[in-house]
Amino acid sequence: MTNTAFKPRVHGIFDPATWTVTYVVYAREGGACAIIDSVLDYDPKSGRTSHASADQVVQFVREHKLQVQWILETHAHADHLTAAAYLKEQLGGQIGIGAHITQVQQVFQGVFNLPSEFKTDGSQFDVLLKPGQHIGLDEEVGTVIDVPGHTPACVAYQFGDAVFVGDTLFMPDVGTARCDFPGGNAKTLYQSVQKILSYPNDTRLFMCHDYPPTDRPIAYETTVGEEKQKNIHVHEGVTEPQFVEMRNQRDQTLEMPVLILPSIQVNIRAGHPPPAEANGKTYLKIPFNVL
Repeated sequence: MTNTAFKPRVHGIFDPATWTVTYVVYAREGGACAIIDSVLDYDPKSGRTSHASADQVVQFVREHKLQVQWILETHAHADHLTAAAYLKEQLGGQIGIGAHITQVQQVFQGVFNLPSEFKTDGSQFDVLLKPGQHIGLDEEVGTVIDVPGHTPACVAYQFGDAVFVGDTLFMPDVGTARCDFPGGNAKTLYQSVQKILSYPNDTRLFMCHDYPPTDRPIAYETTVGEEKQKNIHVHEGVTEPQFVEMRNQRDQTLEMPVLILPSIQVNIRAGHPPPAEANGKTYLKIPFNVL
């Protein structure tokens, strides 16, 4: 059972290019840690990757003499490439993602017309995590929380009094995640949000992104109580039908993320690029008038 009295140490690393926060979660110096939602730097103009963001994670882990037990994904991101494969190479650990990633792989195998050699059984990841499954961090135990809606494969991770919500929620002045990606559903997202907001008011919530609507500083930690009181999309009193109507209307106005095409192709492979072709080079596909 998750020890809610456990207050893990949480170190966030913000990537300004993608507005993403990578977390290193641990109980003590020199102990085990989990890395959540890492970033592989990608230049869409050149198609080249680099490791500036991920190397900040590597540096922090080594400075604090941590042992990487888990490299966790809350979902297959559409706005940044994961550095999971690179971090595993540098630091070890198991790459974990929600078990429903298989649904996402099946959808995008069709979108990108991936060859039959591409497996849609999630085997690119070390561990497919099921709702309620416990994940160890030294003597402490974390829990996988099923939070579909943004995508069908979204999960959150609870370690003690901290919950890492992925894209399910944002800071109160930003709201909630879009639901117009394949398999997304506003009604399902509302239910997932309510699941998170059923935790005690002082539960710490850590966002995967921050998109400040004003000139306020970047922020990515809040609480259940603050979200219930102030979240502009889903504060207390907002009904499911009201939320679904708002979310569906808003999603119709949103552009696709800049990095959705390269991100998905890499992220459904646990951070590995597509296999090299006959000339030894690797390519990403751009669907033409498909999406």
